[in-house]
This record gives sequence, structure tokens and C-alpha cells, in this order.
Amino acid sequence: MNRQFYLDLARSGLRMPIGADLVLHEKPDPAAILTDGAALGRVVEETARRYRTPLAFAHMDLQLEKAVLLEILGVPASEIPLYHFAADPGADAVARLAAGLRKPLHPALRAQIDSVGYVATHTDLVPIGMTIGPFSLMTKLLKDPITPIYMAGSGMTAGDDPDIALLERALDLSLHIVLYSVDAQIRAGAKAIFMAEPAANVVYVSPKQIAAGSDIFERYPMAVDRRVKALLDRHGVDLVFHCCGELNDSMLRRFATLNPAILSLGSSRRLWEDARIVPKDIVLFGNLPSKHFYSDAVIPRDRVEEMACELLHRMHEAKHPFILGSECDVLDVPGSNAVIRGKVEAFVRCRCDGPRALHK
Repeated sequence: MNRQFYLDLARSGLRMPIGADLVLHEKPDPAAILTDGAALGRVVEETARRYRTPLAFAHMDLQLEKAVLLEILGVPASEIPLYHFAADPGADAVARLAAGLRKPLHPALRAQIDSVGYVATHTDLVPIGMTIGPFSLMTKLLKDPITPIYMAGSGMTAGDDPDIALLERALDLSLHIVLYSVDAQIRAGAKAIFMAEPAANVVYVSPKQIAAGSDIFERYPMAVDRRVKALLDRHGVDLVFHCCGELNDSMLRRFATLNPAILSLGSSRRLWEDARIVPKDIVLFGNLPSKHFYSDAVIPRDRVEEMACELLHRMHEAKHPFILGSECDVLDVPGSNAVIRGKVEAFVRCRCDGPRALHK
């Protein structure tokens, strides 16, 4: 897509959630839809139509690639949700993963890819694929990723410690399956890919090490993310980059070097201050605290409207391209669907002293 397309969307005053999960769980049998590409594609289309956006974001499931990877490597399905590598799965693990991906795919990954194809071939919407970032996927494969990341940041290598070797093997496996998933979604017709990299933050990577001169942030999360970006660039596909983790300004500057069309950040960030860091041709997206929308005690509907209006005004003052939205995907919470949906409607529809004029 032409980058001006996203800048024009921001200028139009677009507001939207990442909301396919919320719509999915309004259906009688969500689990069946997750393995039916056309049905899942219709959910994605319905979400975009409901919130009047041309951007059709695929359903976000940040456990999907983990499940596919571990299933191929022989982990029993019942163990996958809580599974972590206890030891290096072996030098041939990537080859085994690659071979497994050449066989009939895990039905949920197949449906994810096919849902992108449905949007591309049956609608006039912009199909946006979805993937977890490879660094964040790696953290889901290890019981304790923080310690070996810190050791690597202090100068130790895989030859010095088996936990660092395991981390790097897990990162290699994660990159392989993410590249596969992204490539498949591109071939299905994706015009952009939403890559969620929430673990690339100050919890997993020491800001003190970075400040002291360590290249660990560049060497681990950024290096694999650049591999994904290179794949997108080869196909002329845009990046929508998301991180809802706690960041410092140094990390934000590194993310900006990926040159995403849209940069999506969590509610821990003040976007009007981030506007001083992020180049003006990158649309900022977010960052209402949608993770708390399920509870009126935590955040009532009128407070959502107040926060939306404040954010619109501040971003207008910052003069940075901006789309008001959720801080991450808006997840369904059993028994709270109507409450959550009402708060999404509140920020999408609220009036803030001429909100469209704020973007002109």
C-alpha cells in the first residue's frame, strides 16, 4: 500500500479497535470458527464493517504459532499450553519444523491463512495478517527467558552456558515459524502484517545493560524483527508493529527504525510524548486501556469517553498522524461481552468538541 493511505486514514479521524475476538465470541460456536477459514474471514469482515474501518485485521491468537511449532516437534496437545523446553531440542529441530510445515497444516493456522484469503478475494477491505513476533514467541517456549537474555547481554555466549544456547535455539525456531506464517498470509493476499511483539520490553531486556552499551536489544528482538520486515519489504507488504509492554524511549526509537506504517503501543505510553520520537510518516495507534474494559469498577464507560477525548486533543496538539484505538486486541471475557462492547462503542462514537476537526 502507499504509505499516504495510512496517513489519510489518520487524517480522516478513524477510530477502531482490534476487535475480531470480541465479535468471534458473539457466535454460537467460536471454537469451530477458528478452524474454518471462510467463517473466520467473515468474522474479520464483520468486525471491520461494524467499526467502519477499511482495515480488516485477522484474529489475534498469540498462542497459535507456539501450538503449531510444538505439535510438529512431537509435544502432546494436552501439554502444549504450559509446555517449556527443558533442554535444547536438538540441532535438527529447525529441519524437523520445516519438514512438518510441508505437511497438512494445523487446522487453526490453516484457517488463519484462509481467513486472510477470504478478505482478499471476497471483500473490498484491506486484508491485514496477524502474527506474534519471534522474540515474544521465544519467551513462551522457555520457563525463564530473562536470565539467559541477561547473561547474553553481559557478554556470555551460547558456548558459555546451555541456557543461552537453548534461548538461541528457541529464537531460531520462533523466527522460522513466524516467517512461514507471514509468507503464507502474504501469498493469501495480505497487504499488511500486524506483528505483536509485547515481550520486547524492559521486563525481558535490561534497560541498564542497554544504557551501559550492550547490543542485546538489537541482537535479539530487533535482529529477528528485521528479518520479518525484510520479508515484507520483498513483497511490498506493510508492517503494523505492536508492542503493549512497558518500554523506554531507547526501545521505542529502535522500533521506529523498522519503519512500520502503523506503530501500536500500550497504555503505559503517553503517545503525545512519543510523537516527539516517532517520525511523522509513521501513524501512531492506540492506546486506550482495553484490557480493563471488562470491569466498570476499574474503568466505567464515561471514563473511557473522557480518556478518548483527552487523547484526541493531545494528539491534535502534537500534530502527529494518529488513529484512536485499543491498546491491544479487545479480548472477550465470559459474561462481560456487552460491557466491553459498550466501551468500544463509547470511544468509537463519542463526540469530543468536533473530533474530526482535531485531525485536520
